Amino acid sequence: MDRGEDIREFLISRRAKISPERAGVPSYGELRRVPGLRREEVAQLAGVSTDYYTRLERGSLRGVSDSVLEAVASALQLDEAERAHLMDLARTANTPARRTPGKPSQQRVRPGVLRLLDGMSGAAALVQNGRSDVLAANLLGRALYADVFNSEVSFGHDLPGRPPNQARYLFLDPRAGDLYPDWNAVAGTTVAMLRLEAGRNPHDRVLNELIGELTTRSGLFAALWAGHDVRIHTTGTKRFHHAVAGDLSLQFETLHLPGDEGQTLFTFTAEPGSGSASALAFLASWAAGPSTTKDAEDETAITAGSQAQPLQPDAGKTEQRHN
Repeated sequence: MDRGEDIREFLISRRAKISPERAGVPSYGELRRVPGLRREEVAQLAGVSTDYYTRLERGSLRGVSDSVLEAVASALQLDEAERAHLMDLARTANTPARRTPGKPSQQRVRPGVLRLLDGMSGAAALVQNGRSDVLAANLLGRALYADVFNSEVSFGHDLPGRPPNQARYLFLDPRAGDLYPDWNAVAGTTVAMLRLEAGRNPHDRVLNELIGELTTRSGLFAALWAGHDVRIHTTGTKRFHHAVAGDLSLQFETLHLPGDEGQTLFTFTAEPGSGSASALAFLASWAAGPSTTKDAEDETAITAGSQAQPLQPDAGKTEQRHN
């Protein structure tokens, strides 16, 4: 990815979102040729010269102090995610570029985390990385996201050994709109999280390949990606239309795993006594029972020992146990 272009487009997009009225800049009723603030107005609010801010907006953050970045962030009224993204862009701008893209780190889920997933019997739980790869899930999480795990699109036809990817499913599988009633909101959040991850890890080869694939194959992804929005996804409500359990409205919580950089634990629970709680309980019962769609090897893997599984494609199966 072109760091200078990312910086330029991000600052321009944030400047366009701030009206003079919102920033407290008098406009005197004049016609403005650009949306939002002018460069000189941002510079004035940040306490730097127009020439200096112009250099920043052209993509040059090398050597810029944190105090100047904070002043620019305040002038543009950036939220927590946007401030973090600006700092990440500056950090990578000040880091010597690698000649070749970095090799992605091995992202195996530790046995202790798998046992933790097992213990969450009343919650659907899964572990994802910043690329939206699903690295592991407990039995209820596997059932809740069955459409994702059973979709060949999630794995990529020419990507052997890769875990299922939520973003690839969301934008490349036409059935994703059936699983997510709020598809537009989910899509926007997913792209914003990938944009944030790209700012943190610009040399992640697998991430860059994913973004390139989705930009090429999905016009909707390309349009959202061009917006340069970023978001920190911590808690909220997510709606599902599940083929087995019907409609569910679930509260999600996220927990970054400090011992495993880049891995996040997601849990989904239902309000006690609600219709969603009944539907989730039914889904748990269905997932734990025998199913004609599972072959004998899958049944053995599910019932023997840990139920939480690292997720890997294998001859059509989306779940594999490593002994």
